[in-house]
Amino acid sequence: MPCEGCMERDNVSSGATMEFILLGFSELLHLRVLLFFIFLIVHLVTLAGNTMIFMAVVMEPSRPPMLFFLGQLSAVELCYTLVIVPKALLSLAVGGSPISMLGCATQMHFFVALGGAECFLLAAMAYDRYVAVCQPLRYAALMGEGLCLRLALACALGAFAVALGLTVAVFRLPFCQPRRIDHFFCDVPAVLCLACAQGYAAELALLAACVLLLLLPFLLILASYLCIAVALLGVVSPVGRGKAFSTCISHLAITLLHFGCAAFIYIRPKSSYSLARDKVVSLVYTNVTPLMYPLIYSLRNKEIRGILRKMLRRKKIGEL
Repeated sequence: MPCEGCMERDNVSSGATMEFILLGFSELLHLRVLLFFIFLIVHLVTLAGNTMIFMAVVMEPSRPPMLFFLGQLSAVELCYTLVIVPKALLSLAVGGSPISMLGCATQMHFFVALGGAECFLLAAMAYDRYVAVCQPLRYAALMGEGLCLRLALACALGAFAVALGLTVAVFRLPFCQPRRIDHFFCDVPAVLCLACAQGYAAELALLAACVLLLLLPFLLILASYLCIAVALLGVVSPVGRGKAFSTCISHLAITLLHFGCAAFIYIRPKSSYSLARDKVVSLVYTNVTPLMYPLIYSLRNKEIRGILRKMLRRKKIGEL
């Protein structure tokens, strides 16, 4: 795979004990301390926000499907940030962080799996909104607890299976010297850049993963919202139309953030790859968007706001 800044390679290595070096933001050494504290604060706020939403959903005895999926989404975001950000912070602290081949493969697998699970969950949430708007009288019957559990399990298992196939395909390739990854985590394009041979199998696996984890869920979300749009055209009352649309706006905002960044990095011609630019977009994708999700849902979702208010009241009562 052609890539920007790939160096001449002399030695080939494919052993299990091989080490990579995550360069991170080594070109910004003069800003290392500032970036470290900015990322640390963003990371802590992200963890706090997603933990708060997850705990709010868990503590609610009667959870409608949208709240159930929101709890799953927050759990995925918690794991997602913990897979990527601590190693990135270490890289910033020491100016380049070594990572074993097994560690790199593990990080890549969980990054792809959790990102894919999020895509599938967003598709499940879009289906939930479709049933709520287009078939409100059958909503309780169609979106039962059993179906929600099966959908959540299918999202996790499907994403982890696809991620495992992609990771195995990538790490079957021989890697060359120097083994320096120009990124702050083991992203697929950055690791493929170190391969000595043309990895057609890995590139096909990456294409298949993009189709299954990005394109397929996006098409399902698009189909759901096309049906919702058609149903809203038949609503005469502007109040009713606005109420129906307000139930979808949070999900739409998160969908655009998630799929927009992912599509920019993975669904484009190889000739347009730029590791420096991808690193900046990945920074938004792995740090900023997980921070935005709790803010969007806590501001837009009245059920979440109600649960958080109840939690605060319980805390105040407990302190008294």
